[in-house]
Amino acid sequence: MPGQSSAVVMKKLELRKKALEANRTELPQMEVPLQKVDAVLTEMKDLSAQQASLTATKQGVSKRLAELKDEGQKLLTFVDVGIREHYGTRSERLVEFGQQPFRSLPRLKLVGLDGKPLKPGSVRVEPAATPAPVPPPNE
Repeated sequence: MPGQSSAVVMKKLELRKKALEANRTELPQMEVPLQKVDAVLTEMKDLSAQQASLTATKQGVSKRLAELKDEGQKLLTFVDVGIREHYGTRSERLVEFGQQPFRSLPRLKLVGLDGKPLKPGSVRVEPAATPAPVPPPNE
């Protein structure tokens, strides 16, 4: 009976049990298997009820976990903002709290051909020459 669901097996066992009980006088050699069928059916029913109860409990636990996750995420945001407010966004102490400090790239210094820094406004950028329009292909 591989591949059959528990419900199908239980239904078949109940059918066999009823038939064996109805024919006890004709099949006395089946008394021991009848007792085993009864024991297996009883345990299967108990476990099915327990499984349903655990499924309901699991759903309740999953719902509560989702609620706590949302609450935890809000608390993380609040705490992170408080830490950044206290230490500043550039402090290396943020690493201790699992946050990334703001580390800007150093500014580029413009230097002339002689190696001396250029003064602001002394550099003039001219727009690149626009290429001539390409004529459409002849058809």
